[in-house]
Amino acid sequence: MERNTVQRQIILTVLQKMDTHPTIEEVYEIIQKKYPTVSKTTVYRNLRQLALDGIIRQVSLPDGLERYDRFTGQHHHFKCSKCGTIFDVEIEYPEGINDTIQKKYGFKVDRHDVVFTGVCSKCKRKIKTKN
Repeated sequence: MERNTVQRQIILTVLQKMDTHPTIEEVYEIIQKKYPTVSKTTVYRNLRQLALDGIIRQVSLPDGLERYDRFTGQHHHFKCSKCGTIFDVEIEYPEGINDTIQKKYGFKVDRHDVVFTGVCSKCKRKIKTKN
């Protein structure tokens, strides 16, 4: 575990105030407005370390960009194919899914990410309005 620096605390505080699943670039842009001396490398390094330490969660999504989530508990995500917004999806987890995969394929599952894609309700309303 890395020591708790002022920069690390700034980065964590910014992420905890965000309701989105930001990329490193998005976190960096927000930090730059108030703390212009914090480098992108510092943001990158600290976000990765915070995820490794289990304080935040790195989310794997189809867009390939590293995204971060302040919620570390197991949950799914939904990505809107129109606006690109990512939402948390809280549904009951299939009991023993990791064990099933491990037994069937011999893999050791540490964690998994499930991402649903489609059109969010806001974009769906916009599409309906246009028709």
